[in-house]
Amino acid sequence: MIVPIFTLFEAEFTSEMDYGNPLWDVRVEVTFTSPSGKRHVVEAFWDGGRTWRVRFSPDEIGEWRWATSCSVDDKGLRGRSGSFRCLPYEGDNPLYKHGPIRLSNDRRRLFFSDGTPFFWLADTAWNGVLKAKFEDWERYLGKRSQQGFTVIQFVSTHWRAFPQDENGEKAYTGRERIRINPRFFRRLDKKVEAINRHGLIAAPVLLWALGNVSPGVVLKEEDAIKLARYIVARWGAYQVIWILGGDGNYRGEQAERWRRIGRAVFGDRHDRLVTMHPAGRVWVADEFRDEVWYDFIGYQSGHGDGVDDLSWLVFGPPAREWPKEQPRPVINLEPNYEAHLAYQSRRPFTAYHVRRALYWSLLISPTAGVTYGHHGVWFWAERPEVPADHPHSGVAPPWHEAIESEGARCVEYLRRLFDSVPWWTLYPAQELLTEQPGTLQEPHKFIAASKSEDGSLAVIYTPVGGRIALNAEPLKLPAVARSFDPKMGEWREVGGIFEPEVLELRTSDDGDWALVISAD
Repeated sequence: MIVPIFTLFEAEFTSEMDYGNPLWDVRVEVTFTSPSGKRHVVEAFWDGGRTWRVRFSPDEIGEWRWATSCSVDDKGLRGRSGSFRCLPYEGDNPLYKHGPIRLSNDRRRLFFSDGTPFFWLADTAWNGVLKAKFEDWERYLGKRSQQGFTVIQFVSTHWRAFPQDENGEKAYTGRERIRINPRFFRRLDKKVEAINRHGLIAAPVLLWALGNVSPGVVLKEEDAIKLARYIVARWGAYQVIWILGGDGNYRGEQAERWRRIGRAVFGDRHDRLVTMHPAGRVWVADEFRDEVWYDFIGYQSGHGDGVDDLSWLVFGPPAREWPKEQPRPVINLEPNYEAHLAYQSRRPFTAYHVRRALYWSLLISPTAGVTYGHHGVWFWAERPEVPADHPHSGVAPPWHEAIESEGARCVEYLRRLFDSVPWWTLYPAQELLTEQPGTLQEPHKFIAASKSEDGSLAVIYTPVGGRIALNAEPLKLPAVARSFDPKMGEWREVGGIFEPEVLELRTSDDGDWALVISAD
């Protein structure tokens, strides 16, 4: 068998007997030995009846060998062996050209394994893998790939906004010694594979942790671990980044529970990155800072539009905590969703609010990436409707309309801007500003500034336009300043005064603008 590097090898095994509850009764592991002698132990998964499967993604060119072990005496599962040959990948899919995502050397960014920078630009399709018809899913992925997205976030099991599928089936049954439903997951496999086929990273939430049907809430710790390990075994050979928990408050006593779950699911060694998705305005980096499996800091600025909500983002933990020891990338996994009703004003978030949250999030921490969301896409609305168990979020438009939204077009422009500069060199640099109109009382005026360490590049975002006064000392001069219209995706000339110590720039209107200053 020939397997191109970083793609997927799969083998099937048939047990000699039936088992009452295979998730608990049998454990099958497969040891893969690379051409250089490195060993990888991968858990196989039960796929219904007497069928087990193992999936593996090789990371070395040459001849691989594999052998199975089993916790029970079953000759169909124990002592099986084989080999395959791994060859170079010859296509144009970036996931296989560049290899799995890892942390950069300074642990502030995400890179492909070959050293190519990876810009996390995710779309939120919590219900997409669960609800979408396959032909619709293909259309959606094609559009998001075209728009410049690089990641798709989704939920892996039934949860508060998707209590069961159209056939009345759930990912598992029971709450103690749960029983896995392989039919549920077989239906999802093809959609997860399609994410990668479109050149996008899959980012599954393993255990949603809010709501009275969500597994991160209702399952006991041992059952939650079993469920998460099953999903990891099933999808771990795809190009994925795991989100262990979704929308939870992982602090206090809950933090220790989730630390134990993370260790049991991922151990000290894992070949796919892992993060947590906490509840809105809940910062959990300190709770997980010492965990080997916790690779980057995910947070949720959420769906409030009050002064406290905006201040939490631009003056709070995301902007303040990133310099701490044990550095990690910092990524906003859930900012304002377009068309979602804001908690305070009860008005839907517009493309402007979405842009503001995205640009702020990218520049208040070392630039690594950000997630976008639309009210009609996260729920995967088939018609105008209020999402299940979200009665105060407003009517969601159909997904096929939402993917063409103004906010999604602005995400495409955002990607264009950051692709034009070495974004992986940017660090927050509020010292560039001699005047900051944004305050704790008026955070909506906050100007976010970042620059490279050598001062050869600066990127600044203003939500209100007008005059921007900068301290030129940290910059490498002479320099060229350009303005970027995030609404239209167009570069404009920027007026200003260039002096040895001060730069005073003016945008052409009082809307939001991005400024790029680069050494001439």
